Amino acid sequence: MTTFARMTDIARRPCPGCLATEARLVGPKNGFDIYVCNDCRSLFTATLPTEDESEDYDAYYSESNLSVPDFITKRLKEIIGGFESYKANGRLLDIGFGAGSIMDVAEKLGWTVFGQEVSATAVENARQKGFDVFLGDLTNAQYPEAHFDVVTCSEIVEHVPDPQAMLDEIARILRPGGLLWATTPSARSMSFRLMKQRWTVISPPEHTQLYSARGVRKMLQKARFRQIKIQTLGLNPTELINFYRTPPSEDKGFDRVATAYGLNEQLTGSLKGRIAKAGANIVLNGLGLGDSLKIFAVK
Repeated sequence: MTTFARMTDIARRPCPGCLATEARLVGPKNGFDIYVCNDCRSLFTATLPTEDESEDYDAYYSESNLSVPDFITKRLKEIIGGFESYKANGRLLDIGFGAGSIMDVAEKLGWTVFGQEVSATAVENARQKGFDVFLGDLTNAQYPEAHFDVVTCSEIVEHVPDPQAMLDEIARILRPGGLLWATTPSARSMSFRLMKQRWTVISPPEHTQLYSARGVRKMLQKARFRQIKIQTLGLNPTELINFYRTPPSEDKGFDRVATAYGLNEQLTGSLKGRIAKAGANIVLNGLGLGDSLKIFAVK
């Protein structure tokens, strides 16, 4: 029996990356059928969550996750420090800012920062710090055209119901020559290839699509970004070990975020660890097997 299906024949949505209608069923996860696009190889749920099924982002944030470890702040200083060549008017927008770590670091580095979030809890936390932030979808914020030098968007496009509309809006509010810096999980990672839908990053209704580098590139090109660089970096070996040691019925308690933080903190805490991490990332990027897509796109 074939596992291929015409999406139009079974009333499923097209691939959110390339809009192709041909896809292969990967399997079920959390009550959603997961498909892989035959064209760009992005992953996506057959249907979007209903209002009742959607993630409650107001409840998502609490005191425990409205701060980040010191090693992340240090890494953000390195990343945002690399944005200096794009500074013209000095305005930076962080989309889906969450704990506000990017805004914190960018402000300290001399940027005039703005933020957009759908979580009222995160917005209240940011406003208490004095940040100019918008509660609601990006398209409703109505920022002026060509307003920002840099837009950052970390771990967001896998959540939104219409990622192409969001990228089109980002392109509109970026000045010509401005930078979009974004991260999102990779659909072609080693983790997915080995674990399939048991990979914890595949987590509908929170994540409704994971993109391949090809899928992301197609969306960015459609939004008329002209210089696009995509890297595939990172791997959580702890999750792979857990996958092979734990039966499917017992792996519900695995904490992907905590184990990833722990590993990164350990590696970045020593010279040998940093060299090992850099070497692993060179290999993962060369083979296109990293867990995360790191995106640099210039308008």
